Amino acid sequence: MDKHFTIVIQRQFGSQGRNVAKLVAEKLGIRFYDRTIVEKVASTLGMPVSQIADEEEKAGSGLRYIMNKFPLGTDDAYMQNMIFQVQKDIILDIAERENCIIVGRCADYLLRDRRNNLNVYIYAPYSYRIDTCIKKYGMSAEEAKHMIASVDKARNSYHKCYTGTLPSDPENMDLMINSSIMSIEDIADMIVDTARKMFGLDGPKAA
Repeated sequence: MDKHFTIVIQRQFGSQGRNVAKLVAEKLGIRFYDRTIVEKVASTLGMPVSQIADEEEKAGSGLRYIMNKFPLGTDDAYMQNMIFQVQKDIILDIAERENCIIVGRCADYLLRDRRNNLNVYIYAPYSYRIDTCIKKYGMSAEEAKHMIASVDKARNSYHKCYTGTLPSDPENMDLMINSSIMSIEDIADMIVDTARKMFGLDGPKAA
């Protein structure tokens, strides 16, 4: 049995999956990893975080931005594979050291052999995602449509490249939740309750 437990959240853009993940982490008293992993990758490779932090969710993915910004005399495929390997090592190391929740980055695939791992996919109807982008992120309707299409394409392509499956593949998920049918608080509580039962957790916070 693995010493620590992990929860992985894959999500559609505009489904509020990241907000759900942060709330689950707070409720369980565990670390939340999202862009922190990008920072660790940048540090390991000697790249300035300030150059990549704001580009992470853009079309082509944060990795594509890094490759264009820091080619290091190599072809794109070599650089992308090197960055993925560093990211993989970081995620596996985190999972070995502590209880945590990780957002995206193929962590559902990387941690697939761990018994104490819960994979969750957060999705929502297109209209809900558009509305979220407009109300939560201050986008226009056209900006929202473009961003959803771009980010979905980048995430799907990246996940497919390294895992052979889409992040929404039900074969790899333990829970798939439509975030439009209940509050973020209720969704977080559902995931927390599942984690407590699955991992045998007691008390308000995980050790």
